[in-house]
Amino acid sequence: MSVLEEYERAPKRLKVSAEDEEELEEGEESDSASPGLMGEDEEDEGQRRARWSSSDRKDNGSETHRIAPSPVVHVRGLCESVVEADLVESLEKFGNICYVMMMPFKRQALVEFEEAQSADRCVSCGSQEPVYIAGQQAFFNYSTSKRITRPTNADDPNSGNKVLLLSIQNPLYPITTDVLYTVCNPIGNVLRIVIFKRNGIQAMVEFESIQNAQKAKAALNGADIYAGCCTLKIEYARPSRLNVIRNDNDSWDYTKPFLLRRERGKGRQRQAILGEHPSSYSDNGYGSHCPLLPLPSNNRFKRVSHHDVPEVVSYPLPQSSASYMSHASSAVAMVSGLHPNKMNCTRIFNLFCLYGNIEKVKFMKSVPGTALVEMGDEYAVDRAITHLNSIKVFSKRLNVCVSKQHAVIPSQVFELDDGSSSYKDFAMTRNNRFTSAGQASKNIIQPPSCVLHFYNVPPCVSEEDLQRLCTDHDVPGFIKYKVFDAKPSSKTISGLLEFDSKTHAVEVLTVLNHYQIRIPNGSNPYTLKLCFSTSSHL
Repeated sequence: MSVLEEYERAPKRLKVSAEDEEELEEGEESDSASPGLMGEDEEDEGQRRARWSSSDRKDNGSETHRIAPSPVVHVRGLCESVVEADLVESLEKFGNICYVMMMPFKRQALVEFEEAQSADRCVSCGSQEPVYIAGQQAFFNYSTSKRITRPTNADDPNSGNKVLLLSIQNPLYPITTDVLYTVCNPIGNVLRIVIFKRNGIQAMVEFESIQNAQKAKAALNGADIYAGCCTLKIEYARPSRLNVIRNDNDSWDYTKPFLLRRERGKGRQRQAILGEHPSSYSDNGYGSHCPLLPLPSNNRFKRVSHHDVPEVVSYPLPQSSASYMSHASSAVAMVSGLHPNKMNCTRIFNLFCLYGNIEKVKFMKSVPGTALVEMGDEYAVDRAITHLNSIKVFSKRLNVCVSKQHAVIPSQVFELDDGSSSYKDFAMTRNNRFTSAGQASKNIIQPPSCVLHFYNVPPCVSEEDLQRLCTDHDVPGFIKYKVFDAKPSSKTISGLLEFDSKTHAVEVLTVLNHYQIRIPNGSNPYTLKLCFSTSSHL
């Protein structure tokens, strides 16, 4: 079976049941501010925890049994650095745990006990006295489901599979076989890795034994590869063995070094060693060290060897890897399939700026409906290709690929059908979202979805005003609206807009992102900012 066939048989995304998905969506992300780029008026951590504490005391107090008892417990209020092993270590005193579903960005998890009595003990204890997970108090309630939906046919994960399915959330930096090997191999011998860049970035990692896979899942599920991004969500995969036909950045068989097939003549670039971001980001002021989260303090997840393993995973890359190359070899993307009347340089910027800084945009006169987009670096191009290739915008499907050009030259400038220029320089615009380390860290890289997060909107703007804005610009209106609670001193509001389809949301973002909202007696306009939300529905 080929790698592609294995992927088609594998689950496309990790799932929970419909009831649990709804339950999780009602958690921290929806109640706090941004699922995308956070606004300046987002409530601070202390306020959020206080609000969580209040609501969860209510959930775990006299009203706990509003939800029927279940062997599945919904855990909330987790700290950012928590991994699956932390939950097991803190909760196994209540009874045997048979499954854990991590929700890292929501700081939540679902824990399925083997017996309902164990869940009863967990919920009851949590309502009477503090229960700490990784040093922070957590809160518990019964799940609305009796069982966590597994992304595999096996009912009992302990029955074993030595292949893990890794979903990388918020992949701000490149994920290659070298990176995943460096993360996983210290815990147990890695035999093969396959990376898929569809529906986000996923990978399957085959370990030498079932026990090694179980240890890796417990130690790494919920951890960040780099601090604040590239978060791992791990489940058991369907295939029990991977078939790798070549060794490169997207697949590698460590038992067959002769499969090496790399382009010759390429000089060795700086390695993406964990603990540092790739060199082009450091050159742009993105900071230096951002390590993987430490493994649990005990030694049960460490591979037994003759060498001591440091507490933070920061190992040299495997010697068999000849070079480190990103998916994109140029900082310029070529975009074709653009609607001739509805797409221009500004609208391309509105869409592509979610994945990296935009330097220049230029439409090609010789190839109608095609434009070159020069981005801040080749990693931004890689993210744009991963998330925007093949999406539909104004009834036309975009094709996004790496350009042979290494820069956009403002030659043969002409007028587009809407009267705007075919070339525009965005290097100095304040609407670029990756211009500093602080800005970059607030971006959650998301694929297009039917829910948009809006922020930087004046409080006087109502739901009707935003609906009218869509109508005035001839784009689809939203079907659901939610505004987040703002601090009394806040000068702006933020919230979520749900649309009938992903295509509608993409079109609205393309047209209205960075729209200037003017208010009566206001000296300066407010810049409406949009991004794709991590929420799948409201």
